[in-house]
Amino acid sequence: MRIRDVASVLDAEVLCRSDLLETEVKSACGSDMMSDVLAYVKDHAVLLTGLVNPQVVRTAEMMDMKCIVFVRGKNPSEQIITLAEEANIVILRSSYRMYTSCGRLYAAGLQNEGSDMV
Repeated sequence: MRIRDVASVLDAEVLCRSDLLETEVKSACGSDMMSDVLAYVKDHAVLLTGLVNPQVVRTAEMMDMKCIVFVRGKNPSEQIITLAEEANIVILRSSYRMYTSCGRLYAAGLQNEGSDMV
């Protein structure tokens, strides 16, 4: 699935790196605990989170994630957006809750590729 499709499924607003919307992603992970993300996530994934701090971007970068979706309409700071731009990570914002967001992506065909997390 392309990041453009993720944005469409989640009715999400693109906050940075709209030039990378054609990037393919293979799986998704929904978590507010970055330790779980580090333990379970595969590369080229989408991270869905309600946690709004710079550590989210640093974790996504370490795991070679291509997109972060802030759920529940959370607004990332300029610092977070700048970090994501520098790391070539697309930032999306969706008003859906985490559970709904994960379910919509799963129903649209984005799998969790062997992870225990969705």
